[in-house]
Amino acid sequence: MIYFDNSATTAIFPQALDTYVKTSQRIIGNPSSLHDLGNQADRLLQQARKQIAELLSVEKDEIWFTSGGTEGDNWVLKGTALQKKDFGRHIIISSIEHPAVSETAEQLKSLGFEVSVAPVTKEGFVDTSALAELIRKDTILVSVMAVNNEVGSIQPIKEISRILENHPKIHFHVDAVQAITKVPQEQWLTDRVDFATFSAHKFHGPRGVGFIYWRKGRKLAPLLTGGGQEQEHRSGTENVPAIVAMAKALRLAVEKKQARPDHVQTLKNYLASALAEYDKVTIFSQEENFAPHILCFGLKGIRGEVMVHAFEEKQIYISTTSACSSRKKMASSTLHAMNVPAQLATSAVRVSLDESNTMAEVEQFLIVFHQLYQKFSKIN
Repeated sequence: MIYFDNSATTAIFPQALDTYVKTSQRIIGNPSSLHDLGNQADRLLQQARKQIAELLSVEKDEIWFTSGGTEGDNWVLKGTALQKKDFGRHIIISSIEHPAVSETAEQLKSLGFEVSVAPVTKEGFVDTSALAELIRKDTILVSVMAVNNEVGSIQPIKEISRILENHPKIHFHVDAVQAITKVPQEQWLTDRVDFATFSAHKFHGPRGVGFIYWRKGRKLAPLLTGGGQEQEHRSGTENVPAIVAMAKALRLAVEKKQARPDHVQTLKNYLASALAEYDKVTIFSQEENFAPHILCFGLKGIRGEVMVHAFEEKQIYISTTSACSSRKKMASSTLHAMNVPAQLATSAVRVSLDESNTMAEVEQFLIVFHQLYQKFSKIN
């Protein structure tokens, strides 16, 4: 089996799974309980918070646990809307955001908020000049992802940060789910970023757990109320085993990236160069300012889902752009925003690589692709 769908989810590190199992078995207390068992759980919780903060070079009080990227995005958008509704009701997002952001923005529109959408260039980067023109006196939030999950374009977070330096009251949110452990942190976590969202299963942690970075001094209304956990910011009993395993997975992922910083980029470059030799192949993920792990391409005349299943028959697993939209058979919203013709956009597939992938797997992928290319050329 060759697994090239790491942007959808990653296999949990064995060490992280072992941590999850042992913590589940040995730490049975609720971290909110006052007795020793509760104190044990709380100590582990705070150790995990501290470890994650140190890996990001932020303060431990700036890390808040969630159930994943979707909750984090919802929390920042809706929490900002609730917190700042008396000061403004205008929100700016980009045209290539993950549905966790774009559909949350749509929901806020139905509640009386106004949402402006910043366009992207034909290469897939947010048009910062256009975004700057959208800012108004009543703008309360700008939300732009760090790395696009479909084509891998690294968004100009630094430039947007400079623009927002002149608007200190506006919250700046970055969905960093596809960036952490893949792209250098200085490209997406600037001093101007107020909130960033993360999901453990994107860096070999367990599913159903994540965290947000929340810069000190900013205010955010809670999305979940009830028991008052996370200092009354995010109610619900903390998933201590998953959180501890997430911290372990993040440390391991950072170490693996540091050990072989160019490995994934080398695999992607080799794969892209080989695919570009085929006349009917279009590469949507360019070389410059694109993440090292995502390669989006299409074979003219062949729908993406057909290509996915053809590879699946050979036990090679890729996806049609975004895992969140593939089962709904939705055309890539990112390619549409990039003004890629609809017929070409529906051919798009995404290969997403990881440190665990090898050049031998890339070579095998290319052998199978060549066979499929010949087969489809006869049909089409």
